[in-house]
Amino acid sequence: MKKKVYSKLTIIIFLAPALIMLVAFILYPVCNTIYLSFNEWKGIYGSPVTFVGLKNYIDVLKSDSFWQSMLNSVFFMIGGFFILMPLSFGLALLITSKLRGTKFMKTAFFMPVMLSTTAVALIWVYLLNPSFGAVNQILNTAGLEGLAKDWLSTPGLNIWCVILVNEWMYAGYNMLIFAAGLVSIPSDVYEAAKLDGCTGIKQLRYISIPLSRESFKIFSVLCVTGCLKAFDLVWAMTKGGPNHTSEVPATLLYNEAFTFKYFGKSSSIGVLLLILGIILSVMLNNFFKKED
Repeated sequence: MKKKVYSKLTIIIFLAPALIMLVAFILYPVCNTIYLSFNEWKGIYGSPVTFVGLKNYIDVLKSDSFWQSMLNSVFFMIGGFFILMPLSFGLALLITSKLRGTKFMKTAFFMPVMLSTTAVALIWVYLLNPSFGAVNQILNTAGLEGLAKDWLSTPGLNIWCVILVNEWMYAGYNMLIFAAGLVSIPSDVYEAAKLDGCTGIKQLRYISIPLSRESFKIFSVLCVTGCLKAFDLVWAMTKGGPNHTSEVPATLLYNEAFTFKYFGKSSSIGVLLLILGIILSVMLNNFFKKED
């Protein structure tokens, strides 16, 4: 009996730090955000917290800026699934192949992930500068002056510039996810397929892609949730401008809270993102659910 009590006490002692951090840094902020979403508060200690019910949610859902930011999040997801996913999977196939120089490739492809997001953003801000940026200078030198643009200030174009920089930066990280799935496929499967005449593209179609199902599921969940909470790269490159054309929900939330001091409204945006993220994650998990 004493041994069981001692065992339970030991378990509680070891779990306590993690549980305290979970409550302090995740559960409490989430509960507090939900509470604030039904109130108006200026974010100043001692200022009144006024209950307004669903007013914040109604204001957010009526806001053109919110729907523009959600549209930009959809663009991020489109870029993730149609650019980042095939690019990352292709790089994974490359580094898991028997080609020479795969060690160098792994380092080179993963290098952007190790850089600070702010550093990456500043590099591309200078490269895309309309006056002295390398991109426009190359186009002018090549006689393609008509293609030179103010990349980060042109509505509709600026968000895609940020998206492409995002794909360039995170291709190496997602490459490792797909590479882990590819190396876990037994070599016997490929050898047996060769005996049946399944080689080249057929192996990719019937073996590599189907048996990397878990990797695609992990990528999909991370991609969707990452696109919904994208902030740092957008903020460092465009700050959501000009005129909200490159705004994403996280930058809108930040501006509402810390620029305009509408903490209740910003909290409602956070709650909507949380609910949407949970719904999409559950849907993706069900979509990739293994059949018997």
